[in-house]
Amino acid sequence: MKSESLRQRAELLAQLRAFFRERGFLGVETPLAAREVIPEEHIEPIALADGERFLQASPEMHHKRLLCAGVGPIYEVTRSFRGFEHGRLHRPEFTIVEWYRPGDDMHAGMDLLDELMRRLLGTPAAERTTYREAFARTVAIDPHTASLEELRSAAQRLATQQTTTQPPTELQAAAAPPELPSRDEALNFLLSFAVEPTLGREAPEIVHHYPASQAALATVATHDGVEVAERFELYYRGVELANGYHELTDAVELRRRLNGVNALRAAAGKPTLPLPESLLDAMTEPGLPPCAGVALGFDRLVMLATGADHIADVVAFSED
Repeated sequence: MKSESLRQRAELLAQLRAFFRERGFLGVETPLAAREVIPEEHIEPIALADGERFLQASPEMHHKRLLCAGVGPIYEVTRSFRGFEHGRLHRPEFTIVEWYRPGDDMHAGMDLLDELMRRLLGTPAAERTTYREAFARTVAIDPHTASLEELRSAAQRLATQQTTTQPPTELQAAAAPPELPSRDEALNFLLSFAVEPTLGREAPEIVHHYPASQAALATVATHDGVEVAERFELYYRGVELANGYHELTDAVELRRRLNGVNALRAAAGKPTLPLPESLLDAMTEPGLPPCAGVALGFDRLVMLATGADHIADVVAFSED
């Protein structure tokens, strides 16, 4: 019954707050709406009727401004908003848990996320898998060195063979095939339909070292002879639960990347979005300290804890 899932949700939330309090994190509250956003290619912010502000897809912009101001480790449980997101695992309004700890690198960020999972879900220690390893075992391809044609061929084989846990009709609709014009589009297709359904089946699994072209707001480093993003994502029972970065601290590089995102949006016929100038200014002076940050989908975590099949089963109201 929903009343029982709501009780379990409340208990998980209490445990989560205790977890961060014990580790010296400051709980913060940040605006749900602002004039600026962090542009993303595939996430559509919801504009308010005043035409000036957007509901925030994440508290990241404001959290990083607080980090620049020297507040130390912080976390927040808040509502986030993303347009056009509906489905078993998606709602346009959802609960996100986001946290940052100065001084952490990617590995420390993964360690803390693993600790949280063990505390809240009682899971064994998370497996650590590189993006390269995950692709090698599922589609027998090196995602860092494969050509676009090799990736397209792998996607076509996947669509033809229907070797995936997705329903065949859903796979066919997705694969029929989009043209997959870029390496990242092809990699994302293979990740969604071949790799992700295999992840974290028995224990949580953290995939890390994504292609450098998918760094988003993460630092870039060299690992096993290739440039990679110090980015990680947590999967459990085939569900993506959290994503994290060893955060980019260079304001000039961040501006370059965000301008690139807006260029991609414009090329796709989408509106460009206002850059987070207040954040960019703060990252320039006094600067963002080295840190790792993670965003976790709390509704999805409750789904896994309660055995629910749909996100609507673990929220109090789901009229949308």
